[in-house]
Amino acid sequence: MYRLLAPAKINLFLQIVGNCLDGSGYHELVMVMQAVSLADRVELVPRRDRQIKIECTHPAVPCDQRNLAYKAAALLQQHFPDRDGVEIFIEKRIPMGAGLAGGSTNAAAVLVGLDLLWQLGLTQAELQTFAQHLGSDVPFCLSGGTALALGRGEQLSPLPDLQNLTVVLGKYRSLSVSTPWAYQTYRQEFQHLYAQTAAAQEKARQEGGSATLLQAIHRNDLATLASSLRNDLQKVVLPRYPAVAQLRETFIKAGAIASMMSGSGPTVFGLVETMNAGYDLLQRVRRDLPDPDLDLWVCECCPHGIQLQPS
Repeated sequence: MYRLLAPAKINLFLQIVGNCLDGSGYHELVMVMQAVSLADRVELVPRRDRQIKIECTHPAVPCDQRNLAYKAAALLQQHFPDRDGVEIFIEKRIPMGAGLAGGSTNAAAVLVGLDLLWQLGLTQAELQTFAQHLGSDVPFCLSGGTALALGRGEQLSPLPDLQNLTVVLGKYRSLSVSTPWAYQTYRQEFQHLYAQTAAAQEKARQEGGSATLLQAIHRNDLATLASSLRNDLQKVVLPRYPAVAQLRETFIKAGAIASMMSGSGPTVFGLVETMNAGYDLLQRVRRDLPDPDLDLWVCECCPHGIQLQPS
């Protein structure tokens, strides 16, 4: 049996450059991603048959082939057909449909756990290849920390760990945003701005502002970091979900040094310098938005991805 910690992620930067030029239908992205301490627990127990079974503490999580954790186990089983099945138990702490990669980090945990449970001896590069087949966020969730992600998210370059940065997350429990909807809507509204050639896409990447953010991370310059955040999906999500826009504005008014929607939303994060400042920010947001549907978490930046826990 193996127990694993599977951290959530936020996007500090998300630029949509254009359509992937390989005709895959995906978007070409520039992202800076950060793992945070809000995490699911994933437990793997061997079976004596070849079945894959999933149980989850959240009743809305599908416990069948639709679950990305199931797909991760099935993918490895397909490549290693002599291995038995597995019971997967997910203790869900990361909210669903939140733009925090909850499903992706569960899948990454299954890859790491089954490599150990089935004694596959996979290299990090091999694990990353399997991760790419499962989804754009799964490769990052494997390695975690702070990273630049290009392409669909699979081209990862590690960045220095962020120091002196606390993240406060806010999400309305009853609200979720479909990631495919967000990207499709962005394409419908902004495709006329897409870079259409490799040269144009490289120019868009260079001029998109990520270099300023990367320099700020390398210098641990929080003021510049705070002014360099970008999420193109806000252009389609915030106008249609005014509660998300209001939450972001509330974070700023309550004293966050920066605030932005993570991924396709609807989770919004606020950045502060210390854990104490994080708890103060949480209390002020709670005071200004006293809605019982609003969940808030204070998180640390996480320097790792999937972690094995003591059994």
